[in-house]
Amino acid sequence: MSVVPSIKERRNARKKDYDHQALVDRLLELMEEHKESFREASLASGLDHQAINRIRSGKRPSLIGCILLANHFGLDPNELILMAGWPRIKAFDIHTENAENLPPEAVEVAMAVARIQNPGERRQVSDAILMLLQKYFK
Repeated sequence: MSVVPSIKERRNARKKDYDHQALVDRLLELMEEHKESFREASLASGLDHQAINRIRSGKRPSLIGCILLANHFGLDPNELILMAGWPRIKAFDIHTENAENLPPEAVEVAMAVARIQNPGERRQVSDAILMLLQKYFK
């Protein structure tokens, strides 16, 4: 089993429409957190100065573009890859915890979050849960 999507998987993904708004919203959120303009974020990611503007206008970023943006913002690359409508790259799937070692309540919450289809919404729910835990257990 390959850790990188096959050419056929990438070709099929290219044929499908993707809703660029979730990716745009996530990038805007990240740029605000980093206090960067579209140009600054594009260049800091290693992309050309208009890369994020093209994404904003609806152009799907390449797999490499997603990886570079994720690297710049310190994200799991699959988050942006999936938002851009590309197939998941298994090489980026890092399992730091084993479900067997987690309490049943934690597994239940993780499974509920994993069922959220939209990666942007899933990230927002995860962030909200973590914020609640940090405030509650200070």
